[in-house]
Amino acid sequence: MIVLKTAAELAALDRANRLVQEALRRVAAAVQPGVSTWELDALAEECLRAGGGRPAFKGYRGYPATLCTSVNEVIVHGIPSKGCHLRAGDVLSVDCGVILDGFVGDAAVTVPVGTISPEAEALLRVTRECLEHAVEVMRPGRRLTDVGHSVQVHAEAHGYSVVRDFCGHGIGRTMHEEPSVPNYGLPGRGPELRPGLVLAIEPMINLGKPGVVIDADGWTARTEDGKLSAHFEHSVAVTDDGPWVLGMDGR
Repeated sequence: MIVLKTAAELAALDRANRLVQEALRRVAAAVQPGVSTWELDALAEECLRAGGGRPAFKGYRGYPATLCTSVNEVIVHGIPSKGCHLRAGDVLSVDCGVILDGFVGDAAVTVPVGTISPEAEALLRVTRECLEHAVEVMRPGRRLTDVGHSVQVHAEAHGYSVVRDFCGHGIGRTMHEEPSVPNYGLPGRGPELRPGLVLAIEPMINLGKPGVVIDADGWTARTEDGKLSAHFEHSVAVTDDGPWVLGMDGR
């Protein structure tokens, strides 16, 4: 069942996502060659708890950390590790979630480690643009599949592939609510977008093919061909005035 949020619930979700965005800003500022993903995870948890929240990912279905830290060919769900030190030229996807006053915030960003290749820069830019296009779709009267269609069209126009094994999702008092939000598909299908609908939209775009392999840890998802992947995510509400990117200024 798709649950539409009240104005008070949207405000609570905005507060939760503001805390997530603050944690992501702090983590991104700390990213540099030699830093371990474990250190970044500790920084994020400190930030979330100082803001009155608790990590949404930690313990969720057994996941062991506050962040998902996915380096280079890791698409999503990379587990922070003391032994994983970033190197110049890497790209790092950082996915963060919080529970604050009973509501979940969820967002992700992919950041460069030092100077990265033009190829990697282009992948990050296009993946950000995919998210921006998807956000623009979040208007009353559009259809759910319009969101993923906008991602697919933009990614494939630049020669990239869309990951099909993972998708976005509804979000609110729990991390994963209905509906699921694939990053591909034909437009004009599925439920109508209505004010109060909140979706965590998260394009995952690969430099090479879309195939995915999962590590023995049961979490870490890599590109099957070993090529780079990028991941950006916002939690976005449909309103009468258009899309509201929760946790961000400039609504």
